[in-house]
Amino acid sequence: MLYFDKVSKIYPDDCAALSEVTLRVSPKEFVSIVGHSGAGKTTLLKMILAEERPTSGQVFFESADIHSLKKQEMNHLRRRIGTVFQDFRLLPNKTSYENIAFAMEASGRTDEEIESDVPHVLELVGLSKKIWSFPRELSAGEKQRVAIARAIINQPDIIIADEPTGNLDPINTHEVVQILKRINDLGTTVILTTHNKGVIDSLGRRVVTMEKGRIARDDKEGRYSL
Repeated sequence: MLYFDKVSKIYPDDCAALSEVTLRVSPKEFVSIVGHSGAGKTTLLKMILAEERPTSGQVFFESADIHSLKKQEMNHLRRRIGTVFQDFRLLPNKTSYENIAFAMEASGRTDEEIESDVPHVLELVGLSKKIWSFPRELSAGEKQRVAIARAIINQPDIIIADEPTGNLDPINTHEVVQILKRINDLGTTVILTTHNKGVIDSLGRRVVTMEKGRIARDDKEGRYSL
């Protein structure tokens, strides 16, 4: 599904964020990417969304070179990728329902689809009772679950979760990780970055360890070994 072919990213100050990275992510995989700050994890994710361009090498989604796509093709690709961030990025003046509906509207979904799908996805993340709550009325864990619901509402092929538990306590961290595992079990590819050793060790899934812009380890059923 995703393939990085000898990808390097050199910033103007001669900082090498990525160096000759070759990586393949298969459909329905759950891959955790770990590494110290500055290891290149976020740059790697930005390559998938074409928010950064490689200095050299190529990034493929299926058979398409992501950075050669035209604008309309790139917009279509982005609709196949859901994103979850550490800081939630919910619209503060919209309820849980409206935050998720907004993502559906942007993808051209009908009012009938929105009315049918939003309650269902909130039930999936355990927030049926918070459907009309605003972000200020939600805990950090609840906000992140709304963000996950928003990311999966358009049934993407891939979920990119960039430090999704970074602002959460251990209980909410566990709940969010369980939701991501459930999403993966339903057939969606999940790419997770995290500094949380407990999360990685509990997953028992593939772990890619990055150091100074390179892949240092790639373990099929890995543990956090930094």
